[in-house]
Amino acid sequence: MDILYEDNHIIVCIKPKGILSQADGSDKKDMLTILKEYIKEKYSKPGNVYLGLVHRLDINTSGVMVFAKTSKAAKRLNESILNHEFKKTYLATVEGILNNNDFIKLENKIEKNEKEKKSYISKNGKDAILYYKAIKNYKINNQDVTDIIINLKTGRFHQIRCQMANIGHPLYGDFKYGSSNSVDLLDFPLEAYELSFPHPITKEIMNFKTREVL
Repeated sequence: MDILYEDNHIIVCIKPKGILSQADGSDKKDMLTILKEYIKEKYSKPGNVYLGLVHRLDINTSGVMVFAKTSKAAKRLNESILNHEFKKTYLATVEGILNNNDFIKLENKIEKNEKEKKSYISKNGKDAILYYKAIKNYKINNQDVTDIIINLKTGRFHQIRCQMANIGHPLYGDFKYGSSNSVDLLDFPLEAYELSFPHPITKEIMNFKTREVL
C-alpha cells in the first residue's frame, strides 16, 4: 500500500496499474476492498468497514485517488466534484511529435458505447474538455512519441484516450483508439499524476502527486 495521507475523514493513496478501483464481479483485485482490509486490520475494526468511493481510475491507469472514511466526507467530496473543485492532472505518452509549450484546449462532445466499452466523438455526447502541453519528444521502437501533461476539466469515460486519438495522437500502445503499437496492461502510458481538492471537513486545499517530474 502506498498511502500518501490519512486522517479520520479521508485516505489518499496511489492506485497501481492492473488494480480495479472497485470490484466488478471478477476475481481481480480492487482498491476499495484492499483499503477496507487495511483499515480493518490497522484499527482492529469489527464487522464491515465503511469506505466511500468518490471517483475512479481505469484498471490500466495508475495514480492518486482519495477515498472517504465517513459518509459525511463522501457526501462533501461528491459535492466538490459536482462543483468542479477537484483538479486532476495526468501524464501520458502519445504517438507523434507535439511541440506546444503552452496548453492547448480540446473541447468535444463524447458519447460512450456501452457494448464496446469505448467512447466516440459525437454531437449527441456530453461536453468533454481538457488542456494538454508537450513535455518532451523521443522514440520508442522507432516510433516518434511525446510525453504530455493534461489538465482534465471533465471526467468522461476514456476521455483522454478518445480526445487525443481524435487529433491524430493516440496514446502509445492504445490499440483500442487507433494505435498501431501494442503494450502490456502494466505498461499503459497514462498516469493520474496529481490530484487537488478541498478537504471535506477543514476545507483546506489538499494536493498530492505520485512523484516529482516537472
